[in-house]
Amino acid sequence: MTHPLLVGATVADDVLALRPDYRALLIAITGVRGGPTDDASDAALHRAEEVVRARLDGAAPESLPEIAAWREAFLGFGVKPRAARSSVEALVRRIDAGLPRINRLTDLYNAVSVEHLVPVGGEDLAAYAGPPRLVRAIGDETFDTVADGQPVVVRADPGEVVWRDDRGVTCRRWNWRQCVRTRLDETTTDVLIIVDALDPTTNGALDAAGAALVDALTTGSPDAVATTLLLGR
Repeated sequence: MTHPLLVGATVADDVLALRPDYRALLIAITGVRGGPTDDASDAALHRAEEVVRARLDGAAPESLPEIAAWREAFLGFGVKPRAARSSVEALVRRIDAGLPRINRLTDLYNAVSVEHLVPVGGEDLAAYAGPPRLVRAIGDETFDTVADGQPVVVRADPGEVVWRDDRGVTCRRWNWRQCVRTRLDETTTDVLIIVDALDPTTNGALDAAGAALVDALTTGSPDAVATTLLLGR
């Protein structure tokens, strides 16, 4: 049975007009084990670093077609690479210094993101209000974040591609930055995972990334239950 939060999840037509090749795999998982970075999540990040380092073989991240596609998508709504990068490119650019260790759940989904070269976002289901929707912003949508160490509320730019719920924007610029309200922490037990895909990522590759996420997040959580929903082409 589909998780209630996924009922009503949508991608707006004007987003699909911008990128007809876009797909979103939504995964709701309840009963997972959170906590701080542990040996398993650290090992997953190390493995992802090695996989993408070999794939790059000294080349720039934007040379990878999966990352180049997201640069093109961001340009489609007026965002240049120096202003904002897809979440997967931001992570790949950190492999030489080492991927960040944040908490167990975030580490695990970041590792899958890097290893499979797809943007992945994780949200706390308990903090979500209504179904997730990917839309182009009007410009009055609120987004809670942190600036100079202080909590602030800003507004999305008109035409910007954003994920949102009933309370506001949960992720700006498609997959660039998540809000504070729905961020995963060490106490999270129910999660919403969003995996974004553009060509040349195939549906088979997207499914493989989703299966890897479910496996990573439910291992050691015998009561975990996962449901998925594919939006887009």
